[in-house]
Amino acid sequence: MDKLVEQFHKLLKETDTGFFRYIYSEINWKNRMIGITGPRGVGKTTLVLQHIKMNLNPAETLYVTAEDFYFADNRLLDLADAFVKRNGKYLFIDEIHKYKDWAKELKLMYDFHPDLFVVFTGSSVLDIKKGASDLSRRTVMYNLQGLSFREYLQLFHQLAVRQYSLEEILAHKAEIPEFKHPLPFFDDYLKRGYYPFAMEEDFEPKLQQIVNQTLESDIPLYAGMNVATGRKLKQLLSIIAKSVPFKPNMNSIATALSASRNNIADYCLFIEEAGMIAQLRNATGGIKGLGKVDKIYLDNPNLIYSLARENSNPGNVRETFFLNQLRLKYDVITSPKADFKIDDYTFEVGGKNKGLKQIRDLDKAFIVKDDIELGYLNTIPLWQFGLTY
Repeated sequence: MDKLVEQFHKLLKETDTGFFRYIYSEINWKNRMIGITGPRGVGKTTLVLQHIKMNLNPAETLYVTAEDFYFADNRLLDLADAFVKRNGKYLFIDEIHKYKDWAKELKLMYDFHPDLFVVFTGSSVLDIKKGASDLSRRTVMYNLQGLSFREYLQLFHQLAVRQYSLEEILAHKAEIPEFKHPLPFFDDYLKRGYYPFAMEEDFEPKLQQIVNQTLESDIPLYAGMNVATGRKLKQLLSIIAKSVPFKPNMNSIATALSASRNNIADYCLFIEEAGMIAQLRNATGGIKGLGKVDKIYLDNPNLIYSLARENSNPGNVRETFFLNQLRLKYDVITSPKADFKIDDYTFEVGGKNKGLKQIRDLDKAFIVKDDIELGYLNTIPLWQFGLTY
């Protein structure tokens, strides 16, 4: 345990507190048990270490990762027991999905140690969701997604911009007075601005590594797949990456992957829950997950540039960005006449020469244009939708 404490203090010392993710102020840190999920690489570890550094007494706190070799011979519950006996109050467990029977032991921790506060994080959203259902009465869950364009401006360029609601953006109230020309920044964001680790060296190989770990390790481990099936997940992701966007045809996908048609929907759901793709559904059922899947996108534009490379399609990038940035706060569904619907609003997304033809007869309809700095009437710049969180 002393080794774990030593590693924790080293990490805490190296933790920067100059920038905080959007979710930091939304988390009620007073809850006895908190779960934070999200895809690999979006900043969950930094988030919890920042909270410790800013608010807690390190002498009463311990941060561990469930991937640590220590847990090859030691149980999480035993660690919690020993920590409480040392007057420990705040236990943070990272990558908890790497630990077998984690939900069962967290439940016991909660019941046996009423004065212990536990925060756990996990990247494998599938496994976390399954385990969280067992902890539903005990745990408050939060989900973290990658950087918005607004957060990118703050982290990468030290430009502080406030959040704008969808209604404010549509009313042309979104602005960034500090700089006149957002498009070069926006172009860079689309290529490498979604993941905080793009600030470090070797962004491209690190992103490829995240994709490989998710498809070859996280999903197969959860779903009991073999290595060959893991390769089919990568093949499926590659097909989606090169589409504009991808309209799912289960028969043709099954043929391309040499897989059963009945498995394709499950594969897509696994990849979506793990933060690699986003499935755009119709209005049937009214909530995400119940509607029929109309289109499939990669989760964010950075993945398009990483996986499709020279085959990256500008139209696909634009629509992916729009869906990615707005899904956090709004229920985005497919539109029968344009690209997207949010509540009563209809959106058609395109380049700067996009016309009004598709929305001419629709109420509350907007053209979302890339490559323009300012909006007018019912034409809105694409980059402004990156200011909502």
